[in-house]
Amino acid sequence: MIDTLYKVMLKLVYAVLLSSAVTGAVRAHEVVPTIADLTVADGIADLSLRVNLEALLSGIDLDAVADTNDAENAGDYDSLRVLPAEQIAARVPELLAAWNAGPLLRVDGQAVDLETVSVSVPENVNEELPRISQVLLQARVPAAARGVVVAWPAGSGAMVLRQQGVQDPYTGYLEGGAQSPEIVLTGGGQETAWQAFLTYIPVGFDHILPKGLDHILFVLGLFFLSTQLKPLIWQVSAFTAAHTVTLALGALGVVTVPGSIVEPLIAASIVYVAVENIFTSGLSRWRPFVIFGFGLLHGLGFASVLGEFGLPEDQFIPALIGFNIGVEIGQLTVIAIMALCVWQALRVARGAGGAQGAKLLYTGLAIAALALCFVPMPDVAAALEAPVPLFLVPFALVFTACFLSVQFRQTAAPYRRFVAVPASVGIAAVGAYWFIERVFL
Repeated sequence: MIDTLYKVMLKLVYAVLLSSAVTGAVRAHEVVPTIADLTVADGIADLSLRVNLEALLSGIDLDAVADTNDAENAGDYDSLRVLPAEQIAARVPELLAAWNAGPLLRVDGQAVDLETVSVSVPENVNEELPRISQVLLQARVPAAARGVVVAWPAGSGAMVLRQQGVQDPYTGYLEGGAQSPEIVLTGGGQETAWQAFLTYIPVGFDHILPKGLDHILFVLGLFFLSTQLKPLIWQVSAFTAAHTVTLALGALGVVTVPGSIVEPLIAASIVYVAVENIFTSGLSRWRPFVIFGFGLLHGLGFASVLGEFGLPEDQFIPALIGFNIGVEIGQLTVIAIMALCVWQALRVARGAGGAQGAKLLYTGLAIAALALCFVPMPDVAAALEAPVPLFLVPFALVFTACFLSVQFRQTAAPYRRFVAVPASVGIAAVGAYWFIERVFL
């Protein structure tokens, strides 16, 4: 009976996690921030936008989703994405009218209407990839103007705003619905090192939780190798050291590897650590070195994110350190959450906890996790930037696995048999799907 339940668990984890992966794995429609360069000189304000016009025109709330496929009106974006470039360019006045009504730009507290100078929508971009256009807006400003404020509309996703043409320029990160402080036109509004450091910590954290599903699975692959703390410390240390190196080199532009190479290899790294978990129960001599190599790959993945956001040239080092610390906090948070989930099952397996209370706990948690999948939680989904069941269903599976570990605690290595190995099978399956999707689909 135990063997039958064990096999059922493996199949169940595989099926549900794979279905979750299909929901979250498609990266082609990932929401990317708008990059805005502001230049004011000789009474003219130029605002150059590197922007996904289709995403804005679709009406999708880009503040609430990390991928346009997760939006209820995702079909609107897909319909726009296949239109010729000239048709998309022709609809820019719609956006400009809304931006001016905002207003998007205020000079010394007064709204200023922007006009379109040029629109460049690239041709022959794979329809499965975001099409990033270049839009140049311009407005006349008083010669004696002191400062400007940029207000990015709610629902437009994030904006990285960079002042150009002055010493000590302002660089800021605006969420949809936020506005910049007054940007002094003569310069001097740059962030301090401390401000840049603090600004980029949440950017790094956000790339792990909730957006970094591939990095989450890799870290969980490290976690499920052993119940001992020492192997986890060795692995996390090797991973951290490696991705710190390539993150810095990638951000500096010293090392550049195309995402078409890095992303499949990251998926392959997930498969490797998970498969090794299935066949070994302890830290091998070579695993920290392998993890170090995979960490180099993940660092390049982190660097690509910084490439999208940009780092302030004047505060490059503090911003880079802040981002890296945010990544580390995200990784440790993933480990801490999973450790809390399996803690009682581990205590029972070690003979340190009561089985009856643990079974009641895990039964309640599994039922609650599944029940919450059917409760509308738009605010939570917006915070997670993903469908809530994408996170709750795997939790329910982990709680079920922990229940079985406690129920059949008399068997050999119950935690490994019912929790670590099935979880690793699921992680490997998702990683394998991602590898296939990123290489062939």
